[in-house]
Amino acid sequence: MKSWLPIVSLSFAAFVFNTTEFVPVGLLTAIAANFSMSYESAGWLITIYAWTVALLSLPLTIFATGIDRRTLLLWLFGIFIASHLLAAFAWSFESLMAARIGIACAHAVFWAITIPLAVRLKPNESGKAIALVVAGSSMAAMMGIPIGTLIGQWFGWRTTFAVIGVIALAVALVLRYLLPPLPEARRGASAEDRAFFARIGTVAKEEILRLPHLLSRPAVVWVYLLTMVFVTGEFAAYTYIGPFLEARGFTKDAVAWILLVMGGAGLFGSYLFGKFEAAHPNRILIVSMIIVAASLVLMRLGAAHGQTFVVLAFIWGTAAVMIFMSLQSRLIRAASDNADNATAIYSGIFNIGIGGGSFVGALVSARLGIELVGYFGAAIVLTALALATLYLKQTRGQL
Repeated sequence: MKSWLPIVSLSFAAFVFNTTEFVPVGLLTAIAANFSMSYESAGWLITIYAWTVALLSLPLTIFATGIDRRTLLLWLFGIFIASHLLAAFAWSFESLMAARIGIACAHAVFWAITIPLAVRLKPNESGKAIALVVAGSSMAAMMGIPIGTLIGQWFGWRTTFAVIGVIALAVALVLRYLLPPLPEARRGASAEDRAFFARIGTVAKEEILRLPHLLSRPAVVWVYLLTMVFVTGEFAAYTYIGPFLEARGFTKDAVAWILLVMGGAGLFGSYLFGKFEAAHPNRILIVSMIIVAASLVLMRLGAAHGQTFVVLAFIWGTAAVMIFMSLQSRLIRAASDNADNATAIYSGIFNIGIGGGSFVGALVSARLGIELVGYFGAAIVLTALALATLYLKQTRGQL
């Protein structure tokens, strides 16, 4: 068990990094009020964050080539913690945005190196190591975001960022103690490490040359397209669920609990996906998209009754997770010989969708009213549904 402690610590790190990405969802109105601005403008905290991660992951990772991975990870935590300190004491919205960009830069490189790091630490049990790290990321949506929202509602949004920073400091200290030096070949590595990275370098060159072949596969391209369109529709509504519910009379605490319900629904969605995906892969994708679109259409009506919206949120969260898992599993099947690169591109596209959805939701809220974000989100999700149906029909269900 002791040998798994570094992996467990990386899982906690994944939990912290993913919690901070979306925690502003439940704090937008409080942040907006603090800086005397609209919540639509505050939504740029999520949009710019996502686009920063999408655009800078590759160049920042290349820039960090040659740095000992343990040292690099600790430097990333240093940037992450300092940025949270800046966020906690932000004197203006611009300074808060600067803090978020700093966090996003650390986030971008963190996810570029963490999975390979887990594999390097447990080369003979890489599947379990990856699953454990990803579990930490999943728990952020289920527990981290709603708990962070509750802290912000009770003690102020600045406290949420401060608490995340303190937890990150604790995780960094644990990682500093548990992780061995992990040098790259260019910085004083041992002969064994140099041989390891020589093999990795050869493979990397081969993988780069295979990228055009990867992107020439229709199934891969369609997964990317569906992901970008669906995530845009999903986050057009989800990003502004807090302001939407507060405008309908929900208390800030109620919003936090609803986010907790949606996060918990992810567990149920994961169970359903595991149980039925093998027998009904296409039906799960199509039906789940219909359910999410219907949930977004019913947001306005469901918000008239608190208990009704809780049920709606649970159904919405369950179906959304099933779609995410369905698209990811299809991508792995379509690119089983180049899964790492395919997944890296998928992550960037996912973040482009998050930023695009937040941007669309802000435009709708500012120009037409917050009560309409669900309808616009549903329209985009229905576009993804139409695209999925068209492709499945053309390929006889081979997406």
